[in-house]
Amino acid sequence: MLRSMPSALTRRPAGVLVVVALLAGAWAAASAAQPSDEPDPVVTAASLLPGTPLKGEHYTIADEVRTPGVYHVFTVTSPFGTFEAEGRSQVAVRLQEIDALGRLDGLNKAGVFARSAGESLVKVGAGVVDAVSDPVATAKGIGAGVKRFGVNLGRRTKRQVQKMTTDDPSKPDESAGSKVGDAAGSAAKSVLGVNSARRRWARRIGADPYTRNPELRAALEDVAKVDAAGSIATKFIVPVPPLIGTTADVGDLVWGRDPEELRKLNEARAREIGVSNDDANAFFRNPLYTLTMQTRIIAALYATRVPGAADYLVTATDTEDPREALFFVESAEWLQKEHAASPVTRVLPDSRALVISHGRQDAVALLPLDWIRAAETTTAEFRELAARARAELGAKDLRVQVSGGMSDRAAASLTALGWRR
Repeated sequence: MLRSMPSALTRRPAGVLVVVALLAGAWAAASAAQPSDEPDPVVTAASLLPGTPLKGEHYTIADEVRTPGVYHVFTVTSPFGTFEAEGRSQVAVRLQEIDALGRLDGLNKAGVFARSAGESLVKVGAGVVDAVSDPVATAKGIGAGVKRFGVNLGRRTKRQVQKMTTDDPSKPDESAGSKVGDAAGSAAKSVLGVNSARRRWARRIGADPYTRNPELRAALEDVAKVDAAGSIATKFIVPVPPLIGTTADVGDLVWGRDPEELRKLNEARAREIGVSNDDANAFFRNPLYTLTMQTRIIAALYATRVPGAADYLVTATDTEDPREALFFVESAEWLQKEHAASPVTRVLPDSRALVISHGRQDAVALLPLDWIRAAETTTAEFRELAARARAELGAKDLRVQVSGGMSDRAAASLTALGWRR
């Protein structure tokens, strides 16, 4: 319709009113032909987290939940700060971080980290005032969220690696670092800054030694300094909780391996699954992946070693958002679980959504997302994924698995494209 308008306007030079009328008609027709994006769903924390108490010893989860994109955003307040959990999978992580701070605070109050004069050496939750008064800044320290519909499920954009990395891993790019805040830092800086005492104490309290949580990271650094100086007042035994979001093997690697040793292991595994040196270096230089996240995604891909696994690590490099980086990690871990249950034979290359095949003329899209709504971009992405899965994987049966849910309109749209749940 828009292509035909110039000739119509040429034939009817009657004035501005005709032009306006034609443009208005064309805009109305174009708008009617395109479905509008759905609004945010109305949900509560109580309905989304049925097995999690909204109020615990050290935390309170606000019942009001926002869903600006593909993840529900929860607000968790505690004596140690106010934090956001972007995605249901991250609520457990935030609660474990707060529990770890609570454990350290309890030991601090018991005088474990004290000078002979009784002065505390460890400041647990020292930034609580700033955190409560400026929760947005605190949340940015952990990682800014993805934009509305921000997880692109299609092909990678092939951005140049230099936009988010540098040739010298010990000098992270300032523009990239600023996107995640000083608290996030770079993967390289995290590696250099973690010593055995910090990892040992992180294990005792079930924390990630490479955490982006600014309060927990600061407390762990204080404890490590006290421990290294021989200033621990007493010896004690505490149960070691598992590290949320990792398998037992990955948790042991993160806690038990020297960071440089762990980095070399990750590099070796990346090469074994077929990642080139250049592509591996680009991935390891991306500051949005902490050493723990690097270990998680590589361990998952290494456990499967199916055709396309190496390409997915290359695709995962192409991100400029901390939550989207976690999306790639969680996708790879889902692949590992699927492969253990029923061997996966291939992975669709050059796809940010992880689409797998079991060799039965099937294609399964694994999406660790909280919510999918009807949207033009979503429809376009699934249309392309369907065409590629049929052409490149020989798929006749298309399935989509979502860790969360989707609206009725989104489900109907996917069904029309050939996907079933």
